[in-house]
Amino acid sequence: MLEGIIRDSIEKKATKALRRDGYLIANIYGKGEQNINAAFKANEFIKAAKSKEELIFPVKIAGVEYKVVIQEYQRDPVNSTLLHVDLRLALPGVLSKYLVPVKLEGIPKGTKNKGVLIQSKKRLTVKCTAENLPNSFVLDVSELDVGDTILVRDIKVSDSVKVMDEDRVSVAGVIKAK
Repeated sequence: MLEGIIRDSIEKKATKALRRDGYLIANIYGKGEQNINAAFKANEFIKAAKSKEELIFPVKIAGVEYKVVIQEYQRDPVNSTLLHVDLRLALPGVLSKYLVPVKLEGIPKGTKNKGVLIQSKKRLTVKCTAENLPNSFVLDVSELDVGDTILVRDIKVSDSVKVMDEDRVSVAGVIKAK
């Protein structure tokens, strides 16, 4: 389990000192809950985020365990190191918005006809409770030919999950290569 510390000060000087010591700055928040300013060892956080099997994963801060979802992260534009991460509390029974990754499976037919697969949406916004949160949307793109697209409305979701993105937005498609 990933363990972190509570940040005493949220000033710029204290934040820089934590980053120099190898910490990743994090904010943990949830509906109706007090915000938690935390910090994790950067390498441990990256290992935990890459090895997690579900979207929701546990973290421990000051002896208290929380179930969280990575909501957003910021990278340094020059060297791509993680600077900051926002974690949303996955509260049971509470309706919240989450970002769910989209994974593509298969090789499209259109790539053999001089087409290129384009994934225009990497994550979709959904509104649901933590119990009904899907780990990812897996889309089979093997039947896509040049000019075909998969829209948000084409993705099958359960009744307890509502996709918040517009129906007409393209998630993936095959376009003609130039």
